[in-house]
Amino acid sequence: MGKYLISLAILAVFLTVGRAETDADDGLEFQHHRYPQLEEILKRTHHDHPDITRLYSVGKSSQGRDLWTLEISDNPGKHELGEPEFKYVGNMHGNEVTGRELLLNLVKYLTAEYKRGTPEIVELVDNTRIHIMPSMNPDGYEEAYELREKSGKSDWLTGRSNAKGIDLNRNFPDYDEIMYNVETKRTHPNNHLEDEVSKSLLKSVTKKLSPETKAVAAWIEETPFVLSANLHNGDLVANYPYDKSRSGRSQDYAECPDDAVFKRLAMSYSMNHPEMSNPKRRACSMDNGDKFVDGITNGADWYSVGGGMQDFNYLGSNCFEITLELGCEKFPPQSMLKKEWEDNKKALLAFMNQVHTGIKGVVTEAGSEKRGIPDATIHVDKIDHDVTTAHQGDYWRLLVPGKHIVTASAPGYQDQTKSCSVLEGSPATTCDFQLEKKGNRINELLDEIEGYKFSG
Repeated sequence: MGKYLISLAILAVFLTVGRAETDADDGLEFQHHRYPQLEEILKRTHHDHPDITRLYSVGKSSQGRDLWTLEISDNPGKHELGEPEFKYVGNMHGNEVTGRELLLNLVKYLTAEYKRGTPEIVELVDNTRIHIMPSMNPDGYEEAYELREKSGKSDWLTGRSNAKGIDLNRNFPDYDEIMYNVETKRTHPNNHLEDEVSKSLLKSVTKKLSPETKAVAAWIEETPFVLSANLHNGDLVANYPYDKSRSGRSQDYAECPDDAVFKRLAMSYSMNHPEMSNPKRRACSMDNGDKFVDGITNGADWYSVGGGMQDFNYLGSNCFEITLELGCEKFPPQSMLKKEWEDNKKALLAFMNQVHTGIKGVVTEAGSEKRGIPDATIHVDKIDHDVTTAHQGDYWRLLVPGKHIVTASAPGYQDQTKSCSVLEGSPATTCDFQLEKKGNRINELLDEIEGYKFSG
């Protein structure tokens, strides 16, 4: 991993101008792919690019299909100190297929452009551990595909849920419910809720998890993801937390502590899409005239959802996730897929690069060895949501531009507070912390007292 050199301003120029490739340059295919074809594309991509890819399964679907994920990195299979981890998840609802096809083309594009030596893609891959899951619900997709093959059309429900009839985006533990119950207390947990609240409270908000949900939830909790998006169809908008309303009303803005950050993240996608942020675009028939300013919406303000994956990421891990609705038609005809790629390619890349914004650093034990401290807490003043360090003590904290007062803390260590500035259009600011052991500091004070005695 080299130093992340590109400024976001330079990246914006690249994304606007781009290269004049033909589709054949990167092996892109604008067609619908069933499970065996999806599997073949991912296996072939890994075979052709073993130095920068790792193909693995997060788990199995209800019918035993693998939840294939392709990792793209200059050192696949390894978390590198200081390198953030990013993920895209597609096809959570099996009959919403645009994201599935976009992600299959994205893995081809990234690997082909890396091999070609395109500087911006080389920088991105060398400095980011990227995980791409084209389909979280392969069983539902097969059901939706078969309906389309038989009848020539699709509907709003067939294939949406998994093979057991479970809507995966309502099946995660409802951490919103816990947060709304505890956030008014003077001290309360505000992240990694599974580790911070009682088992009885967790049980009260946890449904029977499907195999897909259980596998993805474990993946989220075990991997130090920083940023993510899950890709849907049904409208054209970038949706951000919270997804569930505090009031219980079906539509009621539910602001999360990182509201400003999430708006910025959502707009990094919507403003790089030719139609998503267009106020004059034709509305989807199902949205009853909803108008999304700048192509973004708070989830609960649009419609309240409990047990969603987006908020589970935010409240159950370090990962900031948004939900991307990529078009009115859930299962668009094959003839539309090339345009979908052209409309979304720039936005997909722009959003990925947001993982390199805010602040980052390493929390180490003070002294010559500088041992990394895992699970240290990173707290930003006036933001009631903390993140924690990864196994080697490294962390990433997405923030809006400005000056932030940041405190690092860990059990057995003295807290350390610094002022960390985030600059507009610049990569993440490095803000490292070295924590003194509490016991060591006490010994030092005792030594100082003894010194005063002897000098007297």
